[in-house]
Amino acid sequence: MSELENNMNASGNGNGNGNGTYTADNIQVLEGLEAVRKRPAMYIGDIGIKGLHHLVYEVVDNSIDEALAGYCNQIFVSILPDNSIRVTDNGRSIPTGFHEKEQKSALEVVMTVLHAGGKFDKGSYKVSGGLHGVGVSCVNALSIMLKVTVHRDGKIFEQEYSQGKPLYPVRVAGESESTGTTVHFLPDNGIFITDKYDFNILSARLRELAYLNKGIELTLTDEREIDDNGNPLKEVFYSTRGLVDFIEYLDETREKLIPEPIYMEGEKNEIPVELSMQYNTSFSENIHSYVNNINTHEGGTHLAGFRRALTRTLKSYAEKSGMLDKIKFDIAGDDFREGLTAVISCKVMEPQFEGQTKTKLGNNEVMGAVDQLVAEMLSYYLEEHPREAKMIVNKVILAATARHAARKAREMVQRKNVLSGSGLPGKLADCSENDASRCEIYLVEGDSAGGTAKQGRDRKFQAILPLRGKILNVEKAMQHRIYDSEEIKNIFTALGVNIGTEDDSKALNLEKLRYHKIIIMTDADVDGSHIATLILTFFFRYMKELIENGYIYIATPPLYQVKKGNTERYCWTEDERIKLVADLSKDGSEKGIHIQRYKGLGEMNAEQLWSTTMNPQFRTLRQVTIENGSEADRVFSMLMGDEVPPRREFIERNAKYAKIDI
Repeated sequence: MSELENNMNASGNGNGNGNGTYTADNIQVLEGLEAVRKRPAMYIGDIGIKGLHHLVYEVVDNSIDEALAGYCNQIFVSILPDNSIRVTDNGRSIPTGFHEKEQKSALEVVMTVLHAGGKFDKGSYKVSGGLHGVGVSCVNALSIMLKVTVHRDGKIFEQEYSQGKPLYPVRVAGESESTGTTVHFLPDNGIFITDKYDFNILSARLRELAYLNKGIELTLTDEREIDDNGNPLKEVFYSTRGLVDFIEYLDETREKLIPEPIYMEGEKNEIPVELSMQYNTSFSENIHSYVNNINTHEGGTHLAGFRRALTRTLKSYAEKSGMLDKIKFDIAGDDFREGLTAVISCKVMEPQFEGQTKTKLGNNEVMGAVDQLVAEMLSYYLEEHPREAKMIVNKVILAATARHAARKAREMVQRKNVLSGSGLPGKLADCSENDASRCEIYLVEGDSAGGTAKQGRDRKFQAILPLRGKILNVEKAMQHRIYDSEEIKNIFTALGVNIGTEDDSKALNLEKLRYHKIIIMTDADVDGSHIATLILTFFFRYMKELIENGYIYIATPPLYQVKKGNTERYCWTEDERIKLVADLSKDGSEKGIHIQRYKGLGEMNAEQLWSTTMNPQFRTLRQVTIENGSEADRVFSMLMGDEVPPRREFIERNAKYAKIDI
């Protein structure tokens, strides 16, 4: 035995099992789908609500790939009463013949073997979203029950699995003249921390897929929600104009600058590119990019190509037309994208993504293809539509002027550190800990609640920043006005962040971020909800990176304090209160029980606020995430923008869910 081996055994560092041995017996080989069950987050992102819904996307993506190949035009997704999912399509269906290499049915190979599928054969699928070959087999591995039914070759084939293992060989269950595949699965609640599917999350994704693939009908049914007539909740998604319909949906609540969205479609270097864009009177840039129907929310080479072409083409047109002659400062790329809503969709035969979650495209050849195509087609558009072109350039000049003013305002905010010593807002009660990963800051509604929070907090790691009244609605404000807002200045300086990185002048620089938990704490009433929404709008539009990194949380103070004798409990929902009253009383009445409804944080003393809302051991924090970027953009625009009718419609549609205290 070598000296190194002796040392390892002596120290017990070989495998950490306590006896210090490290032999061939310690080497584990995970067979079949065991690896997926052992490390599910590696394959589907996480084991929370995002990962749970990702299972559905993997199955639906297979059906969409059939549609891209030209063999499928209907996809049905159902949430069943037991929270299982059933996906049916009318595609060619999964092959069921005997697979020579694996010595079993091809259907069983696809369902149980990682990196198996038709996506690797260029003759079967020209483009595909799921090129790793792990999609449906991962779903199978992470399901307590999965049944696949195949209509093919005049017969119905079926096979069932549990945790990825077949319960019986593929069998013939009947005859059929149609073709298609049905996958019915129930996620394993021993793996996932939640097992409840959200209709809105699934509908947002299916709507997106309908826009990205015109002519395909997607139907979502929720059999858990039955109306008075006995019909389940149902939505059908279908688009005839594709991305043009998508843009009009996203910009539904914004005032349009040009009457119709600009639409481009073409192919360069065997890369099909589709693009639709619309300028509006807002001040935000909303560009959504897709590759093979997958939302690349971190962008990539296709987005870089589009931005480059847009800036170059518009700038060239504006200079030739003489519209920039009187401008005394440079016009940046950002100015050309202010008030722009765009959707770009590429179909790439062999996409190179960063990881299985596919958030950023890396293919260099795509940048050139998108750049050339957009430049050519946008030039034609500008020449053929001089009126619209003039309106766009004027919008760009306005944006550049505002940016020039905003930069001065922003510099004043970011220079505050130099001008005022510590640079921290006077109202900030900071914590003593210097490690940002251990620190948290509460953004608290009002000075009164802020004072109570300061008394109740743990000074070591909890900071408190009281906010006066309602902060500026950034959805309706120009940039320089935003940086003039005292409360927004305070948030910037308290967090220690600023705008601008080496790669992107508009990106948030997180290098000096002082807290890794930013907690919005407002009253549990209508005003409190409005303030929380205003803060979230600001974070979404100007500090989205904080949300994407998982730094933003919402505190949940209790709604009720219930007392009987020496017993004192808190309730966060109406159902909790009813259950607690029933437990504390013999007959279910409230006699002898004191119930206090907290309308605001100020009604709690420091000790109560700490024990219910601020103590990490007992509090409930809701992390803010972005499930669907395009849908989040539309909702913020609708709720916080100028257009009243869509907001009224939204309120009326969701009013039935509201519980109002009178």
